[in-house]
Amino acid sequence: MSDIYLDVTNKIVSALSQGLIPWIKTWTTTGLQDDSPFPINAITRRSYAGINIPLLWAEARLRGYRQDRWLTYNQARKAGGHVRKGEQSTLAVLYKPMSKEAHDEEGQVVRDEQGNIKMEQFALLRTHCLFNIEQTEGLPNEEQPRDESTDSTAFIDHAPAEQLLIASGARIEHRYGDSACYLPIRDLIQLPTKAQFLDVGSYYATALHELTHWSGHHSRLNREGITGGHGFGSAAYAFEELVAEMGSAFLCALTGTQGELRHEEYLASWLKILKEDKRAIFRASGQAREASEYLLALQSATERLTV
Repeated sequence: MSDIYLDVTNKIVSALSQGLIPWIKTWTTTGLQDDSPFPINAITRRSYAGINIPLLWAEARLRGYRQDRWLTYNQARKAGGHVRKGEQSTLAVLYKPMSKEAHDEEGQVVRDEQGNIKMEQFALLRTHCLFNIEQTEGLPNEEQPRDESTDSTAFIDHAPAEQLLIASGARIEHRYGDSACYLPIRDLIQLPTKAQFLDVGSYYATALHELTHWSGHHSRLNREGITGGHGFGSAAYAFEELVAEMGSAFLCALTGTQGELRHEEYLASWLKILKEDKRAIFRASGQAREASEYLLALQSATERLTV
């Protein structure tokens, strides 16, 4: 029987081993009408979430797909098209949250102080085989991305990323130098000056990486990687860096920022963590998504107050 956690981890490890950071999207899908910055289902237009984001991003980059739209074999057939013969499917994961009655070591039902039965949360996982839209033929109204070399609107306004930083309320100090970090004791984000960055995208990728760290403060999400006092070089420290890296990637995608971090110094640590714990990448992507949603909620609350 297939081990989904192991299959997914092996896919991520394979990408990292090839020097590809699978949770970073480095291209734009110019000319398409879909609003989502994440991979979507080509038929339902719904965005994929969780671990499926880095899985599908990595596969698109490895295979050179220009579009980020996916569908199942049956969806292609029902839509009047078909998957080309010999095409290889891509692994995705179908996640279904479930609950069950909690039992103690003796097998007795556990109840709370009011006598209500306590429930345990768990998830059912099963593999899901997808194909990129570019692996199909005969689908009606197939959209084709424009050639970016002739696109006069390639410049992206990065105001949404700046607004996200401001709306968070985080204390951010810019100092000329080489230090970009979050200091939990001072609850402060320290960044080099904007002029020091090679491009605008690099600045926002770095700032959103540190903002993801900031979200883990004990007064906010109380994330172990921030509150546990773990030192540089430890597995817990590297795991928190993995969360921040993925959080930055998700926020860059959501704000339309073309930025990429390159933390090669953590690559060996990440590979070690993933090889030793097949569930680690699921936890990291879950915590990154939680941080992203928390920061977006802060922005929404700020916008409501200013209306």
